[in-house]
This record gives sequence, C-alpha cells and structure tokens, in this order.
Amino acid sequence: MIIIDNKVVSTDIEKEFFVCDLHRCKGACCVEGDLGAPLGEDELDQIDKIIEVVKPYLPNEAIEVLEKDGGYIIDEEGDFSTATIGGKECVFAYRDGNAILKCSIEQAWEDGKSDFQKPISCHLYPIRIAKLDEYEALNYDRWHICSPACELGNQLKLPLYQFLKEALIRKYGEKWYDELVAQIQNGTEPD
Repeated sequence: MIIIDNKVVSTDIEKEFFVCDLHRCKGACCVEGDLGAPLGEDELDQIDKIIEVVKPYLPNEAIEVLEKDGGYIIDEEGDFSTATIGGKECVFAYRDGNAILKCSIEQAWEDGKSDFQKPISCHLYPIRIAKLDEYEALNYDRWHICSPACELGNQLKLPLYQFLKEALIRKYGEKWYDELVAQIQNGTEPD
C-alpha cells in the first residue's frame, strides 16, 4: 500500500490493468447494484442545479423520477447517492444510439452546458473511497461487469492509476498524483 497525506492507496490500484470498454459492457455500472452513484454532501447543490440542464438528454421515465423525487436519495446509513429508476438504473443515465448507457451530466459538461463534470465517485470508478477515522482508503472495487475493462487494460498494459489519472487529479490535485506516480515508479513506501 501507498500512503500520501492521509490517503491510503491499495496496491491493486498500482498493479491491476483497467480500461473501460463501453462497447462491450454497455455502461452496466450505471444500472447494476442496489443504489445509485455515491455522492458527497458537497455535490448535492450541483446535482440540484444540473437537473433542468440534463432533462433534454433523458428518457421520460427518468424525468418523471427527477420531478417527483429529485436527483438524489439518502440511505439508511445516512449516505447520499443518485436517485434511480425502479431501484436500478441511475436517473441520470440515458442510452445512446448504440444502446450504451451514458451519463447525461457528463454529456451536458462535454456540450459546454455545465461546469459539473459528473459525480466524483463515477469519475473514479472502479476506485471506491472508504473513510477510516482520519484516513481515506482508496480501494479497487472488483466486479464481474468490468471484466471487459480488465481484458482491455491487460491488452493495453495500462494500470488503473494511469487510466484514472484525470479523475485522481480532479479529486486530490496534480501534486498528490505526481507523488503517487513517483512512489510507484520508485517502489518506495513513505517514511
């Protein structure tokens, strides 16, 4: 494991290869699971603000949920996540012309209609962050639906931390990411 500041990075993030292969998985992470995407409290206002912007991308079923329930829920443990359609598909997901699930929030950002790219938990996936007292643990969330991403990552020999460079910089900053890379390349543990 690598420790930078108060972040504990699992060795899997350094060693495992991973590249999303949407043409094969069809965006299954937007529909599988028992909750929507985890949200930080700092993202809730952004979710509220983005609803009207993303409606043109969404199917009627999603718009109905957004208008009735809003863009996020709070679970029994007090954690926030995006709302879902029927307890499955993220309310912000839509299918493109190839039946691949895409994020309407990210599409609005790419189209220059918003400055909110997407929830950081989605951007970092398959890394999940667990809070442990004063530490944050970054772990690789292995899931069968990502088998195509593992296969493509192995073909391209691209480690997970490199695939998620942009997301890790967005979350922790460029200096933190550079320190991660330096520790991985030097094979050193912190003092």
